Amino acid sequence: MIRNRLLIPALTAAFMASGTPAQSDSFTPSSDLTDSDLTPFGAEQAGNEDEIPEWTGGLSEAPDSYQDDHRYTNPFPDDEPLFRIDQGNLEEHKARLSDGQIAMLEQHDDYFIPVYETRRTATFPDSIKEATSRNAEEVSLTDDGNGLENYEEGIPFPEPENGLEVIFNHLTRYRGGAVERNVTQAAPQPDGDFSPVTFNEELVRPNHLVDYDPDEHDNILFYYTGTITDPSREAGNVLLIHEPIDQTKQPRQAWAYNAGQRRVRQAPQAAYDSPSASSDGQRTADNVDLYNGAPDQYDWELKGKREMYIPYNSYEFMDADLSYDEIVRAGHVNQEHARYELHRVWHVRATLKDDERHVYEKRDFYIDEDSWQIALVDHYDERGDLWRVAEAHKVQAYDIDVPFYAFETIYDLMSGRYVVAGMTNEEDEPYEFGIQRRSSEFTSSALRRSGR
Repeated sequence: MIRNRLLIPALTAAFMASGTPAQSDSFTPSSDLTDSDLTPFGAEQAGNEDEIPEWTGGLSEAPDSYQDDHRYTNPFPDDEPLFRIDQGNLEEHKARLSDGQIAMLEQHDDYFIPVYETRRTATFPDSIKEATSRNAEEVSLTDDGNGLENYEEGIPFPEPENGLEVIFNHLTRYRGGAVERNVTQAAPQPDGDFSPVTFNEELVRPNHLVDYDPDEHDNILFYYTGTITDPSREAGNVLLIHEPIDQTKQPRQAWAYNAGQRRVRQAPQAAYDSPSASSDGQRTADNVDLYNGAPDQYDWELKGKREMYIPYNSYEFMDADLSYDEIVRAGHVNQEHARYELHRVWHVRATLKDDERHVYEKRDFYIDEDSWQIALVDHYDERGDLWRVAEAHKVQAYDIDVPFYAFETIYDLMSGRYVVAGMTNEEDEPYEFGIQRRSSEFTSSALRRSGR
């Protein structure tokens, strides 16, 4: 049984025998965020005494190199890798890697993981801190687990008790409230050849609209528009989305403007495991943002916590002097510019329900405890074979306290191809936060007018 759900076009097997077990016993939730061993957003404040430091507030101070233009320069330019993991020393590091990371290392002779000093840079604005504190007492899952009660903003479950709560923390996490960005996506051939596709996107939470009405927007998570600006044969095509929180109660609404036909149509075609836009069939609709959409097709199991090497503080991948040709390589992105750190992650396993259909039978999600962003996902096919490996390279917007991704990737272990989405290196105006928009700008009528 497959239900129609729309996709945002530009915005996961057991552990191996050698891996460490989930570390749930090391974490005991407190009933009071203001008087606990947790950060204001639900992470363990203490470090692990040697490699993971204590969280001391995150990174809220821009480096001297930053020009106040939302092109985020590296605040740690003098950091050097502590070591790198490759095929030669893989065995000694497997316990802190996912099955997917191990497979990438085994499959590609030139693939490696450069490990740096851990820096806990993630933080959010005071308004999100206050909302999260309220959420700890007031927010709950709906009876069927597919939506939220009493939620407006912030981390809904800073002390999650099950897998669904962790996933909703990712789905609803703060991404700036109202943001416009210009990003490029590529789906290279096995030899590395690629044709970039560039999008102009806007994503606005309802309570950041100029004319916000809580009664009208009580089940809306955000409004989205995505306009292709390059290549010219696709330029001008626009997708508009109203994204509900509970999509079983209120399915996504979406409209597409086709520049060639000059027509606006409802667009219910992209759903769950339908191919993602401009990905050449290399990722599904719900792969975008490493996971999005309604969670109703899967059973969600909270496996606990563990320490893992995940992409983190990946500012070098945003360097304006780095071209897309220098990032996109055959088989995988250029790991010379990558940065991985040891962090604690929540491990959530999604297993497809018996009465549902999806190309992914099982998924293992690894979610950063500080930002609630998914860092890694391992995807398994219907035979139980590891198929695709996804990574998101986290950065911190240190001028406005917003964690986000430099870009995300999904590698197909069977085809040898992949998608990299969200690159901004060659864009003149990569990000603008705090844009002013009205709800009337996110209607089919407005879409039709913008097309003319």
